[in-house]
Amino acid sequence: MKIYFSGSITGGREDKELYGEIIALLRQYGSVLTEHVGDKQLGILGQVHLSPTEVYDKDVSLLKEADVIVAEVTVPSLGVGYEIGFAEAEKKKIVCLYREREGKQVSRMILGNRRNECYRYENTSELSAVFDKLFK
Repeated sequence: MKIYFSGSITGGREDKELYGEIIALLRQYGSVLTEHVGDKQLGILGQVHLSPTEVYDKDVSLLKEADVIVAEVTVPSLGVGYEIGFAEAEKKKIVCLYREREGKQVSRMILGNRRNECYRYENTSELSAVFDKLFK
């Protein structure tokens, strides 16, 4: 299985270590096409060695190749939202993960879309059971 992992880059990198942990879990179920999202060295400027057009072309190509998109949506990100919308248009399986944060709320467009399978979690140890259910 080919997995496209989506998480905030330019919207904020406060969860980059968490992204790395999720990517490590996802590797048990298939090939993660976007491991760079969990790279601790990747800052809010993203992949600076690529132009915006190159980033778009690369990401769209990987989205088309993927069997499923797993998006961590706790940190709001226009790019993550775009990727989810693109995946929906491509009729891909979409899994959204989120944590509750005081004073913050996940987009109702994400949570309310019946095509998205949304899972609230508190820590990555809970995600193994979610991924077993979804991918085994």
